[in-house]
Amino acid sequence: AVLLVLGPIFEADLLRNQYGFRPGLDAKMAVRQAFWPVGDRGRSEVVDADLSDYFSSIPHGPLMRCVSRRVADGTLLSVIKSWLTTPVIERDQRATRCTTEAKDRHRGTPQGSPISPLLANLYFRRFLLAWERFGHRERLDAHVVNYADDLVICCRPGNGSDALTTMRQLMTRLGLTVNEAKTRLVRLPEEGFDFPGYSIGRFHGKDGVPFIGTRPSRKAVRRLLERVHDATTPHKHAESPDLRVAALNRLLRGWAAYFNQGPVLPTYKLVRWYVQRRLQRWLVRRSGQAGTGYRQYPDEYLYETLGLYTLPRRRSDLPSAKA
Repeated sequence: AVLLVLGPIFEADLLRNQYGFRPGLDAKMAVRQAFWPVGDRGRSEVVDADLSDYFSSIPHGPLMRCVSRRVADGTLLSVIKSWLTTPVIERDQRATRCTTEAKDRHRGTPQGSPISPLLANLYFRRFLLAWERFGHRERLDAHVVNYADDLVICCRPGNGSDALTTMRQLMTRLGLTVNEAKTRLVRLPEEGFDFPGYSIGRFHGKDGVPFIGTRPSRKAVRRLLERVHDATTPHKHAESPDLRVAALNRLLRGWAAYFNQGPVLPTYKLVRWYVQRRLQRWLVRRSGQAGTGYRQYPDEYLYETLGLYTLPRRRSDLPSAKA
């Protein structure tokens, strides 16, 4: 209920280059906005920044001051403050633990709370406002794109180092910590960077002509294959093939709906091959037979009989998507 009231109030304050957890905006829009300045506007130096445990490190005092600028009701402010300091209960197979880390450190938003993304966006807005009001965007010709705790700064050649230093200074003033091990200055086209799930960098077309574009990142592909593996283990033998295929179809359709920009067909081919082999092996082991399942359950059986979702094989089959 509180989120329903506060959401529209603070939504009006959030900036146009904040894309995380907002109505009508999504990660793919953030990818396009990060691609546009490097692909079409020549901003070939990119600060690929990472914050250390952003959600767990937001300082409560400055965050509550951000909230109180728009919320005057003392009772509501007290409720929000109590949420920030509420003990967190963690359960696993061995034990149940209660931690008061947020209360003790006076930092962090409650993990899993519906209001946490809004509070995180609200506090990150302070960095973006400082970037604009102190003139860094104009001085460095630096375009900032933010999605949740991910951040890239796209700069003109020669301005990247200054942008990186300035970003570090502002984050320190805000009480946040830059993860130096994962933060770097990228110089295109020699290098590339990842931004939510996509790799942005130089690729080559069929005729070998290079271009700046996007494609699913290796990390995103690896995560998908891990999920396919987990969905086709012996622990799932109790389910019918129809149920397993339905679960795989939901996974593949959702993944392909997001990852459909750039030269994705080679990635689709890899994923398609892996899904087929994993499902064939799962089927043959479930039936107690020997072998890999390639002969017992050919690809035609998977697609025509079980109804396995077919990832697009041609560009004309892809949904309309423009990076």
